[in-house]
Amino acid sequence: MSTVGAAGAQLPLQRRRGLRRGGVGGGGPLFTGAIAILIALVAAAVLAPLIAPANPNEVSLGDTLAPVSPDHLLGADESGRDVLSRVIHGARTSLLGPLGVVAISTLLGAALGIVAAWRGGWVDAALSRALELVFAFPGLLVAILVVAVLGPGLTAPVLAMAVAYTPYIARVTRSVALQEQARPYISAYRVQGFSAWAICLRHLGPNIAPMVLAQATLNFGYALMDLAALSYLGLGVQPPTPDWGTMVNEGQDSLLEGVLLPSLAPGIAIVLAVVAFNVVGEGIADRVARRER
Repeated sequence: MSTVGAAGAQLPLQRRRGLRRGGVGGGGPLFTGAIAILIALVAAAVLAPLIAPANPNEVSLGDTLAPVSPDHLLGADESGRDVLSRVIHGARTSLLGPLGVVAISTLLGAALGIVAAWRGGWVDAALSRALELVFAFPGLLVAILVVAVLGPGLTAPVLAMAVAYTPYIARVTRSVALQEQARPYISAYRVQGFSAWAICLRHLGPNIAPMVLAQATLNFGYALMDLAALSYLGLGVQPPTPDWGTMVNEGQDSLLEGVLLPSLAPGIAIVLAVVAFNVVGEGIADRVARRER
């Protein structure tokens, strides 16, 4: 994730105003459209066996690079497999991988960020230096190294990317937790004798959750893109399992013959998903910022 800053969800005020004018925040049309795209992608992944017109792995050499037709609404690839069916089924692995990355990195990063903010002192300094060390290594490089040791597939890249994305969540969580910790209600709970665990779990955590959710949503899109890149390089999901990154790779040869859809269709799906997650993430951050004002 090369373009997301340490506080990626905390957008400058001027940019937020531009986003509101463009309909990102406040339930605008762009935000609503992005939500609709995400719902459609999730529905496609969940209902893939029911809505896919054909078996995504069924090879039919007689349909090699078949054009768009009633039998193949997006044509067929070099093995005669239905492109639409593979795109629909590919949504499963393409969304499941980033979900694992975001779930692990958000839980771990939020915990580290809250501990660093709450304890302060040498604990905060040690955790901050450790996170900066992890932050210094590009996520894709870490994933490639882990895959070289554990072998290709979905598990190894997900674990590696989860570690690489943890600092982004941790730094945002620490920043917001420090601000929240200075509020009077935290001191009131301390005076009443509440334990640190009770305050953090019941009050501090829920109050910073919206901003953490915004950063996690942004991370989802970038994780999807990174995992698709790994699959494209042959280090992620392995053929013949449908995956958008793998499909882009497999469709390259057909481009030379003027057949675009086997590679273009999954590429468009990746772009739509990444843009939609970014719009939703920035929309959530915009709403949180307006609530705080």
